[in-house]
Amino acid sequence: MKISKMKIKVAGLCLLTWAFVSTSCSDYLDKTPDDATSITLEEVFSSEIYTERFLLRAYDYLPCETNYNDNDYWALGAWSGASDEMNITWTYPMAKEMNRGSWNPKMLEGSSSQGTSYAMWWRYYEGIRQCNVFLENIDLCPAAQATKNVWICEARFMRAMLHFFLLRSHGPIPIMDHALKMDDEMTYFPRNTFDQCVDFIVSDCQYGIDGALPMIYTNASGTVAESLYGRATKAAAYALKARVLLYAASPLFNGNADYAKFANEDGTLLFAPKDDSKWGKAAAAAKEAIDKIEGSSYYGLYYSDEPDNGYRNYMELFLPSKKWNKEYIFARNQGTGYSDNIHQEKCMAANGMGGWSGLCPTQELVDAYEMANGSTPIIGYNADGTPIINGASGYLETGFAATAGKHYPAGVYNMYVGREPRFYASINFNGQQWRGRQLEFWQGGKDGINVSKVDYCCTGYLLRKTADEGVDVINGKGGMKEASILFRVGSLYLDYAEALNEAEGPVDDVYKYVDAIRKRAGLPGLAKGLDKDKMRERIQHERQIELAFEAGHRYFDCHRWKIAEKTDNGYMHGMNITATNKVDYSKRSTVGDSRVFEKKHYLFPIPQSEMDKQIGLVQSPYWE
Repeated sequence: MKISKMKIKVAGLCLLTWAFVSTSCSDYLDKTPDDATSITLEEVFSSEIYTERFLLRAYDYLPCETNYNDNDYWALGAWSGASDEMNITWTYPMAKEMNRGSWNPKMLEGSSSQGTSYAMWWRYYEGIRQCNVFLENIDLCPAAQATKNVWICEARFMRAMLHFFLLRSHGPIPIMDHALKMDDEMTYFPRNTFDQCVDFIVSDCQYGIDGALPMIYTNASGTVAESLYGRATKAAAYALKARVLLYAASPLFNGNADYAKFANEDGTLLFAPKDDSKWGKAAAAAKEAIDKIEGSSYYGLYYSDEPDNGYRNYMELFLPSKKWNKEYIFARNQGTGYSDNIHQEKCMAANGMGGWSGLCPTQELVDAYEMANGSTPIIGYNADGTPIINGASGYLETGFAATAGKHYPAGVYNMYVGREPRFYASINFNGQQWRGRQLEFWQGGKDGINVSKVDYCCTGYLLRKTADEGVDVINGKGGMKEASILFRVGSLYLDYAEALNEAEGPVDDVYKYVDAIRKRAGLPGLAKGLDKDKMRERIQHERQIELAFEAGHRYFDCHRWKIAEKTDNGYMHGMNITATNKVDYSKRSTVGDSRVFEKKHYLFPIPQSEMDKQIGLVQSPYWE
């Protein structure tokens, strides 16, 4: 095989911040891009060390999807702020452009160096190219064949993962199964059909499942190799295969009349007619994933040392102190030196505690949490937006708690009394105890808009899930979040339950896996006798709560279910943050401007610069 003499930017090769890259770059690799003797591909693949580093560079293209404000190089996701679960205080994130409906193909022309959602197309294809260059040159590496076999599986998994990220946001995309030069002006670059894209991703996953990937990496002694957390495994390949098949079966991509005529310039239809058997394939893949992953004994639902404590079970799952617990299947390893770990804590922390108060859950999400007894507090809304309260649930929107509860102090608004454990583990609200005192979000309070007109809590709620109360926000110490979860056992359970319900109705296994999630959270199981439609509603609700603020789930779920025109349109709501006392504060209010969601927004447009130079590339539906 002939190797290109293309020079490698050494700065890029050494950009690894991963915990499992413990060896520092040698003087040879420390050369700057300006050095006349930059490293060639031939030199890289003649060394086992450099070859592995080249592979690891592909992992840098994984998004940090818990960086909700989309303001750093690795965020690549505006998802929570663009969905109905969060409103972001600041005006600059991509999520705000999406809220306004003002985003467009021209706006997405950001360069690969820009990172963020504006450059998603560039970033992911650049990462795919990294994988393809590796695969085309790995045979020249002097490493043992057994080692190379694992690396090949890793590269193919990463190629599949990056294709999946593009598929979920853009629909049918051009498959890149070979390396193109970075400066190539491609003249014919059509989309593959959606089913071809799915098959390609599944094939790369299956290669790792059938091949050399381990279920988890272990040391010679047989113990788990923690230094290799974040590398691709069979478990990750099983989970990705199940996830892409779930998406493929979903209404947005399966029989969507809005896309029935979406075709390439040569007339090739990019979506096939509806095929309900796709649900069965998704269910089978998810069940196989669960059986194989849990059967390995390395993975399972996380429980605290108080298994009946739903609050601790859920809260600890996301804490740095419980990093890489048994529930994590695959995550972006950010390493202990990742500077934006403290940045995220500041985004979640109140402005009166040294934070920026920027990540604000909506009233819509707060309303969705159940009561501690599993009852639904709000069963609908009147035409004026006021809630229809389920009187039998015990939920109140009047008065304040006379006494403290297990998870809240006395004096909080009764809206927050008696809610399910996941609510208290996920949402910080006015009057809640946090970092040594009660939060005060009203104007004039210690954490109100009066503290900062730029950094303030815009809904009356702050994100608590993943926040570490022990972090010294003011001095920027502690709380190193080493993992941004992409797949976990709990999400796989819900993937399976959803697909199985659509394929066979609410059979026993559907109840089994939804109830397992609820039991861990301290809630009773679902009512028996639900029909398929009611079970679908329950599963969608369970995903909204259990997977809130994770990996873009709410954004992409509402899209693939084709309900985003309802959930992401109009005003979001919160508390009355401009009130000067807690009584007036405790009233529902609209937040920001009315959101705009049109049919075209179900899929991202392709950047205009790509459309201008690529013959045969058609724009996403309704963006022309």
